[in-house]
Amino acid sequence: MATDLRHRTTTTSPINHVETNYKNPSASSTPRPPLQSRVTNHPAGEVKHGLPSQILRAVVSLGWFLISCLCIHTTQWLGAPLYYWDKSYFYAWMALSKQSFAIITIMLTQCFSPTTIRLSGDSSMRGQFSKAKDGSGLLETRFPERMVLISNHQIYTDWIYLWYTAYASRMHGAIYIILKESLKYIPLIGWGMQFNGFVFMSRKWDTDKPRLQHRMRQLSTKHAVKVAGTGGIVKTDASSGLDPMWMIIFPEGTNYSANTKKKSVAWSEKSGIPDMRHQLLPRATGMFFCLNELKETVEYVYDCTVAYEGSPKTGYAQDYFSLRSTFLQGRPPKSVNFYWRRFAIKDLPLDDQKAFEKWILNCWREKDDLLETFYNTGRFPADEDSQAEPYVESLVKLRSWAELLQPYVVVITAALLLNIGRMLWTRFISRPWIALRPGAE
Repeated sequence: MATDLRHRTTTTSPINHVETNYKNPSASSTPRPPLQSRVTNHPAGEVKHGLPSQILRAVVSLGWFLISCLCIHTTQWLGAPLYYWDKSYFYAWMALSKQSFAIITIMLTQCFSPTTIRLSGDSSMRGQFSKAKDGSGLLETRFPERMVLISNHQIYTDWIYLWYTAYASRMHGAIYIILKESLKYIPLIGWGMQFNGFVFMSRKWDTDKPRLQHRMRQLSTKHAVKVAGTGGIVKTDASSGLDPMWMIIFPEGTNYSANTKKKSVAWSEKSGIPDMRHQLLPRATGMFFCLNELKETVEYVYDCTVAYEGSPKTGYAQDYFSLRSTFLQGRPPKSVNFYWRRFAIKDLPLDDQKAFEKWILNCWREKDDLLETFYNTGRFPADEDSQAEPYVESLVKLRSWAELLQPYVVVITAALLLNIGRMLWTRFISRPWIALRPGAE
């Protein structure tokens, strides 16, 4: 199967794969070692920072992150009234706040968890990623402004590296993510995600369907734009009326861990669908609905398979690359590996939910084979006929230190304006009344 993926000449048609020939790995795979032994033999080596240093790093990184999030969330509140004046300006304002959040997460990774990402793909991805020609070694991606991105979910920080890929396309302000509903209640961060237009799923279809429908229709609506000198509203045409959008969907619904694997096995046994070796079984209902809502405004579905260098074949990446290990102990993944494919939406079976469920399941079977190849060889396959580099590697980092100003500009400007207003009030309005009072000096 891995050979078929390596040499496939087109990926814009539904995958043909025979499910009944796939052996159920849950019954035959080698038992995963105990958690303690898995973490002791860490793929990134020994702990590089002792406890005092870890505490200092935690205080500095978490403090800076929370202050930055507070500034971004304040910026969102300051722009909230735009929704009632002109929605196009409101969405543009929130896009800037998403850019700001991407900037601080990239900077946090750059300073506390230096990480390389390595990209490869099949023939459908030719010419869509490379290194910058200015010698900086930065990643450049040439993905479309509007697309749906599906991915397996290894650890909680997957979205940071996917967001960096959007940053490399200058689309980091266009991210929309479908998330578990519990995340919306996280103080500050959850509130900010609600402003960003992220979609929260309760896993109850009667509740989730109207939410998805509302958001998908918003994202498929052409905004009216005010044009100077026209004296009114001019509706845009189909080529420019839609906002950029990267819709990120994790069909597994959660990250891959010992606990979620048990649930996937239970679902496999209940449904009679063979389980995966290195992933959870995907769910198709929400994705099927989203693609049907977006199919007139999006041309491609991009599929990304994620794997972490050093994570053993029989382990769970999240046990090794926790937040503490990655950002405090100095043991980030040596590389985050992405394998990309592209599918034309017009070729997907969106008129038949059962056929689509089979398509997404077969897609995940192929991803499982890709992961098997990765664990056996240390790399994903690459497009052998590509004229460019088969693998593109880049550190996760900002293009310029000047970008760090963006998350704070609005709050600092608002504070300066308030201070100027206070001074003017005191000097020209408040003091003359004080001077008229009896006994005033």
